[in-house]
Amino acid sequence: MVAAKKSTADDSSAAMAAVPVAAAAGPGGLAVRSGEEPWTAAEVADARAGLTAEADRLRGEISATEAALSGLMRDSGDGAGDDEADTGSKNVTREHEMALATNAREMLYQTERALGRLEAGTYGLCETCAHPIGKARMQVFPRATLCVDCKQKQERRL
Repeated sequence: MVAAKKSTADDSSAAMAAVPVAAAAGPGGLAVRSGEEPWTAAEVADARAGLTAEADRLRGEISATEAALSGLMRDSGDGAGDDEADTGSKNVTREHEMALATNAREMLYQTERALGRLEAGTYGLCETCAHPIGKARMQVFPRATLCVDCKQKQERRL
C-alpha cells in the first residue's frame, strides 16, 4: 500500500494549476500528475485485481441483500395480528435492506465503470477536465472520476 502525503486544498489547487492537459503516460499507459512516478505494470495489475475483487464482493452483497429483501416482502403480507410497533419495525427493516441494496448497486456500477476506464486506458483522467486525477488519489480511492478541483466545484454546486 502506498502512503499518500496529506495536503491542503490550497496545495492541491496549486499543484493542479501546474498539471499539463496531456500528462505523460507510464508503462501501464495511464496518465499521472506532474511529479508522480508512472504507473508500473504491477500497480496497474493491483488496481485491476482490487477493483475486480470489490466487484465480486458487491455482487455477493447484492445477492444476499436481495434474498433478505425477498423474504421481508414475502412476510410483509402476513401482518395479521401485528400491532403498530411490529408493522413499523418491519417497514424500517425493509427500507433499510432496500437502501443497502441500492447503495451496493451504485458502488458496483462505479466499480465496473472504473474497470472499464482501466481497460480503455482512461483510468485516472478527470471526466470533467481531462487532467490526471493523481496516482496517489487513485490508489486510495480507485473509483474516483474527478480531480480534486473538479470534485470541489461539484460539491459546492450541490
